[in-house]
Amino acid sequence: MADSKPLLSLDGDAVAAETLLQDVFGIVVDEVIRKGTSASEKVCEWKEPEELKQLLDLELRNEGESQEQILERCRAVIHYSVKTCHPRFFNQLFSGLDPHALAGRIVTESLNTSQYTYEIAPVFVLMEEEVLKKLRALVGWSSGDGVFCPGGSISNMYAVNLARYQRYPDCKQRGLRALPPLALFTSKECHYSVKKGAAFLGLGTDSVRMVKADERGKMIPEDLERQIGLAEAEGAVPFLVSATSGTTVLGAFDPLEAVADVCQRHGLWLHVDAAWGGSVLLSQTHRHLLNGIQRADSVAWNPHKLLSAGLQCSALLLRDTSNLLKRCHGSQASYLFQQDKFYDVALDTGDKVVQCGRRVDCLKLWLMWKAQGGQGLERRVDQAFALARYLVEELKKREAFELVMEPEFVNVCFWFVPPSLREKKGSPDYGERLAKVAPVLKERMVRKGSMMIGYQPHGTRGNFFRMVVANPVLTRADMDFLLNELERLGQDL
Repeated sequence: MADSKPLLSLDGDAVAAETLLQDVFGIVVDEVIRKGTSASEKVCEWKEPEELKQLLDLELRNEGESQEQILERCRAVIHYSVKTCHPRFFNQLFSGLDPHALAGRIVTESLNTSQYTYEIAPVFVLMEEEVLKKLRALVGWSSGDGVFCPGGSISNMYAVNLARYQRYPDCKQRGLRALPPLALFTSKECHYSVKKGAAFLGLGTDSVRMVKADERGKMIPEDLERQIGLAEAEGAVPFLVSATSGTTVLGAFDPLEAVADVCQRHGLWLHVDAAWGGSVLLSQTHRHLLNGIQRADSVAWNPHKLLSAGLQCSALLLRDTSNLLKRCHGSQASYLFQQDKFYDVALDTGDKVVQCGRRVDCLKLWLMWKAQGGQGLERRVDQAFALARYLVEELKKREAFELVMEPEFVNVCFWFVPPSLREKKGSPDYGERLAKVAPVLKERMVRKGSMMIGYQPHGTRGNFFRMVVANPVLTRADMDFLLNELERLGQDL
């Protein structure tokens, strides 16, 4: 670290503040945007926790540091962070860097406003409604409501809360004592936030009835029907079904038309967790995977995933036009939501949510959409599907790889079979030994910094890799690199 005179505060010194920010932006452009997206650079610079603590010097002291030291701090933070915009980062359902979305994030962070009243966020109140209107139209609704949430998990929890309130509005005032035993239903392939939400909302995880899924990970409607009857026989009141469009591991899409039929027969709220798969609605070629989604009561959709809008950008969309969000969550705080304002107070949307302060998440998607157009975003989705198909076909040509199943989305699940196991498939311990391969290769790739891929067990299947094809800058060369690198890393196993 450079040793110079400490600069204790930039308060009131506009020139120094501007100089600092320009320098920081320069570091960001160099280290994140240039190097962080370059295939010739590492995905990560792995360090063990104790070593990393020392390298970062995390202790907070009484004395301030110089501007030179602060800039070095910024550079170090970036250097030792995982580069999620790197073309070899395949670890999560989000990746890549859209420059227009990033520009939107910079603007909103700089403005530092809260999206709760038109009074202080006039542009973004209007913009959020326009963006939500567009997303609802893609679902198939000409009207409705919605809000941006801090992540898909919260969107799913909101849906459960709204469905419960719609059925039992007294619960807002009287709490759980106003409720009979409730039951909600979801596939065993669902996102874990459904159970978390049930626990958080006081329903308890036992209220979540897990519906069977077929071999591809899709909810079985006949078992949903059976589970509803079983819950009723046990004295519970069914109120919601959460279907999934794009499961986390296998990328499965539940049969929404058939699930909606069951919900309609039993008068149940249908929520569709399309956090991962919702962006497929932009593709004329692939949107059939979500046939029936227009029959849902609520939809969760995360444009920060397949569309690369940047964390976080998570929409909860509602078919409801009765102001259910505000009735369920509103508390009419008189210091914030005064009813005698000089403009239309319906524009004060902050009472729709359980938060008070709420960050602006619509601008990055709006700006990216303005730049790309719907056609550009459609090409982005279609390209991901095409590259996933290319990867599957290349994977089949190599004896070192075994496909878990043919994908219908951009999750490509496979095993790497090392040389020592390629003639042992029928042996009793084959599965156990194969399951140990992915963790070893994951450690090797991370320590080397060459790439990151997620792995997991699934049901009776031992650990396998889940490759996610989402970064919009990926090419066939990146798919080839992935396979070649795994072969290099595992050649001695």
